[in-house]
Amino acid sequence: MKTIKITKMQGCGNDFIIVDYPEFEKTGIKADELAVKLCDRHFGVGADGIIIPKTDTKDTDLGWDFYNSDGSTAQMCGNGMRCFAKYAYDNKLVNKKAFSVQTLAGIIKPELLENGLIKVNMGKPILEDKKIPFWGERRITALNREFDITPVSMGNPHCVIITDEDPMELAKTYGPIIEKHEYFPEKTNTEFVKVKSRMEIDMRVYERGCGITLACGTGACASVVACVLNNLTEQKVKVNLLGGPVFVEWQGSKDDTQQDIFLIGSANYSFFAEYVL
Repeated sequence: MKTIKITKMQGCGNDFIIVDYPEFEKTGIKADELAVKLCDRHFGVGADGIIIPKTDTKDTDLGWDFYNSDGSTAQMCGNGMRCFAKYAYDNKLVNKKAFSVQTLAGIIKPELLENGLIKVNMGKPILEDKKIPFWGERRITALNREFDITPVSMGNPHCVIITDEDPMELAKTYGPIIEKHEYFPEKTNTEFVKVKSRMEIDMRVYERGCGITLACGTGACASVVACVLNNLTEQKVKVNLLGGPVFVEWQGSKDDTQQDIFLIGSANYSFFAEYVL
């Protein structure tokens, strides 16, 4: 009987399975196939994605391979990075609380804070259409309805929609359509945002490759960038996700978009297990 040791973690309900590379290697299963198997919530463990730490990187302290529940790769995941950072420090993959991680979105720098939260320097938001990538207008049609949008990339594409309606209902109805819209050649995460005040927003997300999730760290960052650019919030914002709040800080503006954005939130263990393949 072949088994694999796993760690289950979650950040604001966005849940992940972490598999050390030696454990992954011994399975003989391709990573994308393993992700689909483990993430299945009925026949597997259940998760939004899997993370495989890499310790052989040259220019950073660590690296990771990240796969969505459908087996597709993701350039970045803010909630996943917070879980990864806590796991890496607790399991002595690094010996410092601030370190660098190589991802498909570039180098990301998490830091474990004294209050138990994790702060992640998510880098600079990408607003150039070609780099998002995005090919279209700032108004999108889905199911015969039009929405004003702000396209943003946090290493992965996002379509942010500001609304006065129930963001969850909009995410359920229009998220699957916009995810595969022709404006986004690599598909997109879609965030529906309701502004509560200059310091607080509610956000619901339909994630590319996952569907409705309890939280999305890169989506929270993209949402705050969109709100700041549209002069709807200040530069430090509480973002209420379905799974709980995170805090996003961005000192950027319409005139200065090249500022790093920071995501602050929790990361928690769910359980340790040995899964029968």
